[in-house]
Amino acid sequence: MRCVILCLMFCILAAQAHAAPPNVVIMLADDAGWGDYGHNGNTTVSTPNIDSLARDGVTLDRFFVCPVCSPTRAEFLTGRYHPRGGVQGVSTGQERLNLDERTLADAFKAAGYATGAFGKWHNGSQWPYHPMARGFDEYFGYTSGHWGEYFDAPLEDNGRMIRSRGYIVDVCTDQALAFIDRNKSKPFFCYLPFTTPHSPWAAPQEYWERMKGKPVSQSATLANQEEIDQTRCALAMLENQDWNVGRVLTKLDDLKLRDNTIVLYFSDNGPNSWRWNGGMKGRKGSTDEGGVRSTALLRWPAKLKAGSHVEQITGAIDLLPTLTALAGIPRVGDKPLDGRDLSPLLLQKEIDWPERMLFSTWAGRVSVRTQQYRLDDQNQLFDMTADPGQTTPVNNLQPEVTARLTEAVRNWREEMFGKPASEGTAAKGKGKAKGNSVDPRPIPVGYREFPITILPARDGEPQGGVKRSGTAPNCSYFVNWTSLADRMVWLIDVHTPGRYEVTIDYTCPESDAGSLVELKFRDSQLSGRVTPGWNPPLFTNQDTLPRGHGESQMKEFRPLSLGVINLEQGAGTLTLRAQEIPGRSVMDVLQVRLTLLD
Repeated sequence: MRCVILCLMFCILAAQAHAAPPNVVIMLADDAGWGDYGHNGNTTVSTPNIDSLARDGVTLDRFFVCPVCSPTRAEFLTGRYHPRGGVQGVSTGQERLNLDERTLADAFKAAGYATGAFGKWHNGSQWPYHPMARGFDEYFGYTSGHWGEYFDAPLEDNGRMIRSRGYIVDVCTDQALAFIDRNKSKPFFCYLPFTTPHSPWAAPQEYWERMKGKPVSQSATLANQEEIDQTRCALAMLENQDWNVGRVLTKLDDLKLRDNTIVLYFSDNGPNSWRWNGGMKGRKGSTDEGGVRSTALLRWPAKLKAGSHVEQITGAIDLLPTLTALAGIPRVGDKPLDGRDLSPLLLQKEIDWPERMLFSTWAGRVSVRTQQYRLDDQNQLFDMTADPGQTTPVNNLQPEVTARLTEAVRNWREEMFGKPASEGTAAKGKGKAKGNSVDPRPIPVGYREFPITILPARDGEPQGGVKRSGTAPNCSYFVNWTSLADRMVWLIDVHTPGRYEVTIDYTCPESDAGSLVELKFRDSQLSGRVTPGWNPPLFTNQDTLPRGHGESQMKEFRPLSLGVINLEQGAGTLTLRAQEIPGRSVMDVLQVRLTLLD
């Protein structure tokens, strides 16, 4: 009898353990192409830990994301096409996700999960666009899209900037591992968006030493545009990333959380340089197959069959409904989803899976993918089963398919952007990426739950002779401030009226110190002197390869305390200008910080 009771108790405990909500770990590569992994056939790189997810989990064979970073992140977070949520660009405020959108993290937090994000966010910086206002209990990393320092980087720790120590991917993974440790006894949702292999080209020395000079036998689709050292550096960065993926998987093993943890790995767009990508057409920024196809791997040993494949087309928009369904939690929000719940496919249930279309857009271009065909942004139809490299259009052979997909693109444009565009041309107005123009939505300032608001140069507008240090706004600061007519302007919306401490992160040659500057908002102004001089050299320890066009060399900025200003509630322009310039220049400005005092 005692044995029977013990057996029953064991069965009950086993059932309870099996019913425990799964943990979720999501790892997102930045600018890694489908062809950058060993499991997809790359013979130069070694990615055993990422490859193990394919061996031990499910591979989404035809998984599609967006041509660039922030749109993919918005679609993953919301289950909706990114234009619906206001994400129209990758910098100058255009990357912000509308505040009426609810996120995947919102759903898991509402279900009682501990939620944390550690790495590149890229969907808004200031509260309430900040990740800690979008469902995450804690955040460590950087909120913009292009970071200029990968070694000993300045990073944000729950709203405050710190100077980290080590390689940025290792540092953010350390934080994720600590989060998992702290929450091992309850369900957690851990989001680890890696920085690599996004430029600047900077790999840890040991990884570069193994890769530099290594023969690369597989060529890019456009082989004459490949720069072999960039390929080597990207793959060195991937090998470091793979090591960090292994650290996460080992942590789950050590804590005996492997079986009941959903692990997802994917990338946000195609490769950021011309390198081998399985012969596909296009790279990052393109709406062709090579620009939007990503590796996507899910492992959940308790539920998903190891080594299985999903052949149906899937996309980033499917992740929210899929992960909430797998975890058995409701989504938060009631906006219509564009994505589908993939759990029946993952669990290999017998279902009738209807035909679908997946749309890709960037810079006014739109492409549509079905299971068999892709209609590209020039209205050329390709049979992706027979011609995966998009070499020979089949419009004449498939006129009905061409007409159907052309009409679908026209309707989709009108739904997303409010107006159709002529076939094969870039949409105008809302449908066109705005380059480096500043988003017209004002920057929120002054929330008591998050009193520090950072106004970086990338979100401001230089006027007069002021320029950015580089054409990539996310990786820039304001320079060439030499005239009383020069301005730096931020469009802000003060949520809480009151007293704000003002700090400017600056550099200034010692010989130019002493300029009198004024910060003004409506009827309030604050003046102060730029002193002492601080003129550090540009960093020389950051790059493995020379920086690309438009990427700024960074330096050590110091805080200049300007004083306290009274800001009234409402929207308006915050203007920084000079009143006196005793030297040749005023200062270089990385960002302005406003701290609500009362």
